[in-house]
Amino acid sequence: MACFAKQYYASEAHYNHLQHQILASKSQFSSFPTNLTSLKNSSKRSLLLQKPLYISSLGGLGHFDESKNSKPREPLIGCSAYEARRPQPISINIEFDEQAKAAAAQKLKIGVYFATWWALNVIFNIYNKKVLNAFPFPWLTSTLSLAAGSLMMLVSWASRIAEAPKTDLEFWKALFPVALAHTIGHVAATVSMSKVAVSFTHIIKSGEPAFSVLVSRFLLGEMFPAPVYLSLVPIIGGCALAAVTELNFNMTGFVGAMISNLAFVFRNIFSKRGMKGKSVGGMNYYACLSMLSLLILTPFAIAVEGPQMWAIGWQNAVSQIGPNFVWWVVAQSVFYHLYNQVSYMSLNEISPLTFSIGNTMKRISVIVSSIIIFQTPVQPVNALGAAIAVLGTFLYSQVQSTMALYKASNLTPKR
Repeated sequence: MACFAKQYYASEAHYNHLQHQILASKSQFSSFPTNLTSLKNSSKRSLLLQKPLYISSLGGLGHFDESKNSKPREPLIGCSAYEARRPQPISINIEFDEQAKAAAAQKLKIGVYFATWWALNVIFNIYNKKVLNAFPFPWLTSTLSLAAGSLMMLVSWASRIAEAPKTDLEFWKALFPVALAHTIGHVAATVSMSKVAVSFTHIIKSGEPAFSVLVSRFLLGEMFPAPVYLSLVPIIGGCALAAVTELNFNMTGFVGAMISNLAFVFRNIFSKRGMKGKSVGGMNYYACLSMLSLLILTPFAIAVEGPQMWAIGWQNAVSQIGPNFVWWVVAQSVFYHLYNQVSYMSLNEISPLTFSIGNTMKRISVIVSSIIIFQTPVQPVNALGAAIAVLGTFLYSQVQSTMALYKASNLTPKR
C-alpha cells in the first residue's frame, strides 16, 4: 500500500480535543474506543492491513460539526492511498524520439554525401576521358578544372551564398606545400588517363596506401605493426597483376598514376602537419587549395603545351565532335570541383575510417562504370588483380582503424 498524508497524526493538543469530542457523542458512538493510544494503534494496523482509506471530512462526529459562527478550518488529515498491487504510471521525460530522429537525420546526411560523391566522381571521370580522347592536352585540361572551381567559389563568396574564409599570410604559407603536392598529383593523374583506360588508372591509384606506409616508414621514420605491412601484400600484388595483364598498357600512363599516388601521400602529410590549428576547413579549405594550385599550375601548363598547340587541338576537337565538345570540357571542369568539394565536406562529418571505406567503394564504382561505358576489354586475370588490389585497400583501412583503437586505449600491440 502506498499512502500519502499531509499529517498522519496531528499534534497532541488536537488529539486531546478529539478525545473530548468523542466522549461527548456517546449516544452516537457508544462503542468508540476511549483509549487514544489504542485508537492510534488500531488505526495504524487497519491502514496497514486493509484497503486504502481516504478521509475527506470530519464533519458529523457528534459536536464536532462546524457551526456557522466558527471559523472554517483546514482538514486535520488528508490522505490519498492506493491498493498495494495497483501499478501507477511514472512519467519520465526522456526525449528518445528526438534523439532517434537526430541520429537518423545524420545517417541520411552521410548517405547523401556518399551517393553524391560517388556519382559526381563517376561523371567527372567519364567526361574527362571523353575530353582527353578528343583533346589530348592534359596540362590544359587540369588547369581548366582548377579554374572552374576557383571561379565558382569566388562567385559564391561574392554573392554571399557561402561565407568567405578568414585567412592570413601564415595560412597561405602553410597551404603552399599542400597545394604544390595537390597540383602534381592532379596533373599526373590526368596525364595517366590520357594514355590508358580510366579503369587501369584507378586500379593503380588504389595502391596509394602502400605509398603512404612506405613514405612514412623510410622518410619520416614512423613504425608500423606487422598487420599493416601484411595488408599491403594484396594491394601491391593486385596492382602488379592488373598492370601485367593490361591489354592497352602504356608506361607513361602507369608512371603518371604512380606519381599521382606519391604526390597525394605528401599532400596528406603536409596537410596534417602544416594545417593543424587552422580554422579554415571543408568546402572553403578546398577552394583555397584550388586557387593556389591554379596559380602554381598555369605557368607550367603554358610552358609545357602552350597556346598555339591548344588552339590547333581545340579546332580539331570541335570539327570532329561538334558543339558537344564544349559541353564536355565544361562538365569535366565543373564536376571535378564538385566531387572534390563534397568529399572534403563529408570528411568533416565522418571518421577517417568511414572516409577510407567510402573512397574504396568510389574506386569500385568508377572502375565498373568506365568499363561498361567505354566497353574496355578486360581479361579475367586483369579483373582478379583489380579485385585483389581493392580488397587490400579495404583491409588496410580496417587495420588502421584497429591500431587507432589500440592507441586510444593506451594498448600497444606487439610488433
